[in-house]
Amino acid sequence: MTKTVITFGTFDVLHIGHLSILERASQLGDRLLVGVSTDELNVLKKGRSPIYPQEQRLALVGALRCVDATFLEYSLEQKSRYIRQHAADVLVMGDDWRGKFDAFSEICEVVYLARTPAISTTATIEMIRR
Repeated sequence: MTKTVITFGTFDVLHIGHLSILERASQLGDRLLVGVSTDELNVLKKGRSPIYPQEQRLALVGALRCVDATFLEYSLEQKSRYIRQHAADVLVMGDDWRGKFDAFSEICEVVYLARTPAISTTATIEMIRR
């Protein structure tokens, strides 16, 4: 039986922290699916448009060896639907979300992975803007 892992994120200005969390997530199962936040969802979550449009972010994440498939995430409230739709066995999120997705443990295993220290898309964007 194939074990499917699912995770979500914006993945704007792709960096080593993104790669690290995706590689570690892929090691938790046989197949890694990644929900990439739409441009509209990113504005709702972070109050700003992403640097790269959703189609480019989807293509970049999908090109990584550790990622088996990508899809667009339109709504944070639909995570349980995405988990069921893709028959995910494991939900992986960064540990800055610890506790916020524990309710999903009724439908799949929930794992929080440590983020890469001192790496942040927001900080990178701010540094570039300066």
